[in-house]
Amino acid sequence: MKLQESGENYLETILILNRKNGFVRSIDIANELNYSKPSVSRAMGILKKAGLITIEKNGQIELTEMGHNQATAIYERHCLIKQFLIQTLQIDEQLADKDACRIEHVISMETFERMKEMLKN
Repeated sequence: MKLQESGENYLETILILNRKNGFVRSIDIANELNYSKPSVSRAMGILKKAGLITIEKNGQIELTEMGHNQATAIYERHCLIKQFLIQTLQIDEQLADKDACRIEHVISMETFERMKEMLKN
């Protein structure tokens, strides 16, 4: 399933928060992204319907295998693009992180793979 940029941001945030805290709830996502709880709740419903997350009775949000795979791919793009911007273009880390967050959603696989190869060399 092809997600909109916002859906990809939610998946990436769930992955990062889960790695950081070991659990994720809607309020954690709302706080991290500075979004309203109703906005996050609506997005979680969409991700759940798409089979990308499950929501436990206690409110804990888990990535499904498909959700985890997508979130990991998104996060990999983010990290590699950020690294590319810092190492190759000597962009400040904070700006590189901000720019990578936007670029990760629109970059072609061909360009991404070439950036990856360039960083290997």
